[in-house]
Amino acid sequence: MSSAPTSPLPASPVQSAIPALFARQQARAEALRREAVSSRANRLRRLDAWITENRKAIQEALYADFRKPAAETDITEIWSSQTELRHTLRHLSQWAAPRKVGTPMALVGTRGWVQPEPKGVCLIIAPWNYPFYLAIDPLISALAAGNAVIIKPSEMTPIVAALLSRLCRELFDEAEVTVVEGDKDVATELLKLPFDHIFFTGSPQVGKVVMRAAAEHLTSVTLELGGKSPAVVDETADLRDAAEKIIWGKGVNAGQTCVAPDYVLVHENARDQLLEEMRGVISRFYSPEGQPVADSNSYARIVNDNHYERLAGLLADARAQGTAVALGGATDAAARFIEPTVLLDPPTGSRVMQEEIFGPLLPVRTFRHLMDAVDEVNSRPKPLALYVFSQDEENQRYLLQNIPAGGACVNETILHLAHPDLPFGGFGNSGIGRCHGQAGFMAFSNEKSVLRQRTGLTALKPLYPPYTPKVRKMINMLVKWL
Repeated sequence: MSSAPTSPLPASPVQSAIPALFARQQARAEALRREAVSSRANRLRRLDAWITENRKAIQEALYADFRKPAAETDITEIWSSQTELRHTLRHLSQWAAPRKVGTPMALVGTRGWVQPEPKGVCLIIAPWNYPFYLAIDPLISALAAGNAVIIKPSEMTPIVAALLSRLCRELFDEAEVTVVEGDKDVATELLKLPFDHIFFTGSPQVGKVVMRAAAEHLTSVTLELGGKSPAVVDETADLRDAAEKIIWGKGVNAGQTCVAPDYVLVHENARDQLLEEMRGVISRFYSPEGQPVADSNSYARIVNDNHYERLAGLLADARAQGTAVALGGATDAAARFIEPTVLLDPPTGSRVMQEEIFGPLLPVRTFRHLMDAVDEVNSRPKPLALYVFSQDEENQRYLLQNIPAGGACVNETILHLAHPDLPFGGFGNSGIGRCHGQAGFMAFSNEKSVLRQRTGLTALKPLYPPYTPKVRKMINMLVKWL
């Protein structure tokens, strides 16, 4: 006997309310399009003031969700958001103004310019790892460009999601900016709608889902994804400096950062000293008085049990394949704690060398020739970030020229993300599009090209049909000389 077909589950109240909310934002977007740039700036100033006034609440929300240290929240969530805000306010009038372009000889008599205009209603899908900053940063660009916005925060950081909801209620009409909380079913419902732009931050796997949904409506997308970002350390590098910056880049947010160094390739002659320097850095950062790292107030936790188990599985797989744990290795499932852990020469086929780690495990492998390091990096999908540690300018040039990546730092990690004049984004599997500063403003804008001609005139009027021998002669001259 065949079983009766199961009925689809009824939509939740949140899902049911989404179409009406979207319609209100569509209606409001038309009014926002006509607003003065000063009105956009006022929204940004209110947002800046709210962040300043609610600094402690932001710190407490991040700590509640995954024990992020307050100082780390200040740097990576609050300061970074306000840096983008204030940079945008300084330059907004310039970015929003029509940009004149030159006139080619064949079109003499015309004027041309590029006029940015809002795209309309935009969706921001924010991740859990920097749940405040990675919602606010694209919101800044979207508001600067004059759009209405729906923010879908991650359900994995519910306290921050609730804080973002309060922020929007206190600052904006929901027809302008609102937060829709919920799980992946809510995200799926949102992705059915014909947004004018979608800004997604997350994994490449989910990024493909977002892009497929966007394709149904030919919606433009910005996809900030991830991948295995390498740090290449040659024999000329200042190894103490390199160790400090790599461990900081890996340790901040307990490695749960899309641009964290995912693995290190170090010249064989520098490996042992680099490991020794890393040992000292971990001690100075997280055990300054000799206490266990687990007791440190400067080190975050893994966001939830699923991610902890995934990382513990990567570590177990590496050990099972004979990988030596050079530093760290301590874990505590109850506290979702994983110590900063350096893995020495894990096999290429191990999970830790195949998957994006997104946690405090750091594989270190050696190379003999620089081209071998390049070949290893390029055997994987293009990374979101490349970190080069070298005092040899020719080696720096060689690595930057031969390793495609979304962005890069020389003798530094992560900080290119904080530079508002550097467009940030991925390449291929690590992302599509750019954000921050003017690049972010343009991501949420349509660049309307405008040509103005005086009535009754056109440079090409003598070339209108019929195509007589005289007209064809002029066309031949145009093709040849202009």
